[in-house]
Amino acid sequence: MLHLHHSWSWLPAMLAVLLSLAPSASSDISASRPNILLLMADDLGIGDIGCYGNNTMRTPNIDRLAEDGVKLTQHISAASLCTPSRAAFLTGRYPVRSGMVSSIGYRVLQWTGASGGLPTNETTFAKILKEKGYATGLIGKWHLGLNCESASDHCHHPLHHGFDHFYGMPFSLMGDCARWELSEKRVNLEQKLNFLFQVLALVALTLVAGKLTHLIPVSWMPVIWSALSAVLLLASSYFVGALIVHADCFLMRNHTITEQPMCFQRTTPLILQEVASFLKRNKHGPFLLFVSFLHVHIPLITMENFLGKSLHGLYGDNVEEMDWMVGRILDTLDVEGLSNSTLIYFTSDHGGSLENQLGNTQYGGWNGIYKGGKGMGGWEGGIRVPGIFRWPGVLPAGRVIGEPTSLMDVFPTVVRLAGGEVPQDRVIDGQDLLPLLLGTAQHSDHEFLMHYCERFLHAARWHQRDRGTMWKVHFVTPVFQPEGAGACYGRKVCPCFGEKVVHHDPPLLFDLSRDPSETHILTPASEPVFYQVMERVQQAVWEHQRTLSPVPLQLDRLGNIWRPWLQPCCGPFPLCWCLREDDPQ
Repeated sequence: MLHLHHSWSWLPAMLAVLLSLAPSASSDISASRPNILLLMADDLGIGDIGCYGNNTMRTPNIDRLAEDGVKLTQHISAASLCTPSRAAFLTGRYPVRSGMVSSIGYRVLQWTGASGGLPTNETTFAKILKEKGYATGLIGKWHLGLNCESASDHCHHPLHHGFDHFYGMPFSLMGDCARWELSEKRVNLEQKLNFLFQVLALVALTLVAGKLTHLIPVSWMPVIWSALSAVLLLASSYFVGALIVHADCFLMRNHTITEQPMCFQRTTPLILQEVASFLKRNKHGPFLLFVSFLHVHIPLITMENFLGKSLHGLYGDNVEEMDWMVGRILDTLDVEGLSNSTLIYFTSDHGGSLENQLGNTQYGGWNGIYKGGKGMGGWEGGIRVPGIFRWPGVLPAGRVIGEPTSLMDVFPTVVRLAGGEVPQDRVIDGQDLLPLLLGTAQHSDHEFLMHYCERFLHAARWHQRDRGTMWKVHFVTPVFQPEGAGACYGRKVCPCFGEKVVHHDPPLLFDLSRDPSETHILTPASEPVFYQVMERVQQAVWEHQRTLSPVPLQLDRLGNIWRPWLQPCCGPFPLCWCLREDDPQ
């Protein structure tokens, strides 16, 4: 009897929430409005966490969230890279709808000083919750743009998208911030600049030789200009690394740069201090706090007391440090008496990176039994992520849900909990998760989910509820390198188009219900309903595509190149250096 009583102790609170959410009692919804704390890891693999099957990585605090709450086992990101995934998360819409995709291979925003970003006409859940009286904060990574026309217009800034408070990186942590050998753009830029230097140096030498031997009738002016250009390119190749560190690796508080470039050993304590400060300031609520961890993206900045402590090298150390950060945040909630009134959500923006590898050392995550990883638009390893909700006394502890859900579902879920209305003037792809989380709905409202790579549709899944089957159809897949490998080794991420992808005719078909690892391709000979499945999925794709409207692509070349006049700088450009805040207490 004691066990039975404990198991059903959440029922009265759950019924109260259900009654408050009923249409006839919509005016009373404010009575149950929780505080909302959203925790998002960067590049974390679903297989990196204990509660998702890892028995060698220590993640006790994240595991505790799952034990005390609801765990989603088929939780899907809308993109396999951070910029489009985060845009979809905040807006509840596929990133192709907002233009937060590319068509030419620029998968994410490349520079802080670029003009692309989350369009001002997009509505985030933060904007709606702010209108409903919530204090709204974002601490950590943004990576959805900053400026449009000047270095201070901040048109894409978090404060222009519904957040009252921002502290963190407007861009993203990356290997180039620490001049790692695993480089996002520095090495490529150095190689291009060196090549151009060699070309111009050869031109200058040829002109000099021709001038001196009278074989080329030319004045000295072209010789001088080509030589000066060569010298400038050579100098640029030496300084481009420092430019990237100062241009992209800095911290802001609201509209003010506080640390440029970042002092990495201060960053984690500063983030935790900021989270604690926000929670204490707003403990009388309601509040929405989005903690967007810089962990576990390379260069895996880890404090000294966590180095060498895990069984998985520097990457494991970084994961375990992030879990410790989660624990510190949970402790703050307890101390401030906020635990029972706060809905907590934990996830990752996409799967772990398989290509983050040097020699035999892996610096990216593990995606468990799932094929592929970060950057792969269709394979499960790139898009299946952790999804954990905890709301003590409301959500049943220990519940596990295998229904298809999406990061986009957070938008309508938190909007409804806050007493807001989902926008009716645009397509919202997310679905309210609360009935599923509470157990009042048996199935997810997602019958189909589309899986994009840039603006190209690579795959789709169909939840055939009457059969209890989860079909997955791949139209395009990347060519793994070397042949037989499980990733695109030798490059940062797999491509979305071109010679290094395969267009399948007929498409590849998998039954994820029986084959979640996508290892057994179904054919008309092995699957009796093959053609019926293909026909139904293709019909759903056509119906989905008819809802798309043409929009400017924010990540294409014009919006995704560095523009010096858009570069944030805490001094006269290019003297971008400052340290405006004391060490954390």
